Amino acid sequence: MRGAGLSLRCGLNYINYMKLRQIFLMTAAVLLITGLIERSIYSQSVHQFNTGYTPQRVYDAKDKKFSDFESMLAELAKSDVVFVGEQHDDPATHRLERIILEGLSRRRPNLIIAMEMFERDVQNVLNEYLAGRISEEEFLKASRPWPRYLTDYKPIIEFARAHGWKVVAGNTPRRLASLVSRQGLPAVDALPPQDRAYVAAQIQCPMDDYYKRFNETMSSHPGSDKKETGKIDKNEKKKQEEQQKAMVDKFYQAQCVKDETMAESIAVNLPAAAGDNSSQRPLVVHYNGSFHSDYRLGTAARVSRRLPKSQVKVVTVIPVDNLDNLNTDEHKKKGDYLLFTLKPMKPPAPPQPVTK
Repeated sequence: MRGAGLSLRCGLNYINYMKLRQIFLMTAAVLLITGLIERSIYSQSVHQFNTGYTPQRVYDAKDKKFSDFESMLAELAKSDVVFVGEQHDDPATHRLERIILEGLSRRRPNLIIAMEMFERDVQNVLNEYLAGRISEEEFLKASRPWPRYLTDYKPIIEFARAHGWKVVAGNTPRRLASLVSRQGLPAVDALPPQDRAYVAAQIQCPMDDYYKRFNETMSSHPGSDKKETGKIDKNEKKKQEEQQKAMVDKFYQAQCVKDETMAESIAVNLPAAAGDNSSQRPLVVHYNGSFHSDYRLGTAARVSRRLPKSQVKVVTVIPVDNLDNLNTDEHKKKGDYLLFTLKPMKPPAPPQPVTK
């Protein structure tokens, strides 16, 4: 009997233990879920905070003074083509690009977006997505988006999609540009008809100020200024210099192919009415790496050549460490407007080990 009582007490203790364990697990689950929700809300609020306010300053190069964002947009809205030259890896730049679109749309509802980041051979895929005929997954699979598309360029595409705007995949396919960088401009004429359509019909590649800037940039590229070891005769040195120049020239020709193709993509999508005073004409906003439009060279110069009566404006976005201490003289010739924004904050350095 005593054994039976002991077994009963043990059974009751086990039942109580299981109830307490169940309560404990349920409480822990609630706390865990609550914590996850709180962290999610915090994360979202931080994200919204980071994107809701983007520090910036605008410098009007024509008036040689600082202006404000809305005044810049009001002037840009009077143009036919606006180039926005970006630093590809800067988050604040991409937030401002989306804000520029929103501000221009209030003044010019008929916009056309053109982008370096998409290539001509994916135009049909881009059109299908904008029209809602394919999913985002299908679009991304077939359009070869840039690595940070979701954070950097999706906001532009989705804003255009919501407004029913055309988006121009303006660049030449990278495989064709790569071919030119190896073989030079003659490679373009040897392309089959289907591929030739992905490159501008007219290509000019003068050895002008743009070439000088390109050459300087290539020369400053890491690895391009390796010091010679040992002695080298003059003939060998001259041969190496000629080979280096030939290589740079082919890369420059590939750059020209990109600029000409993007410029042609803009020109053929801007109606002949561009340049008149009609408020109904579309405004083309072109997004590209700043080198393609700085100093009104590159793609910007080639658009002006094709559309000499059009009003072309250049905005150059310049990430800096301090918005309160800016050297505008260094950048003032780069564009009609200099849009300064803050570089991302550097993560704190890890703590150094204490040495005794």
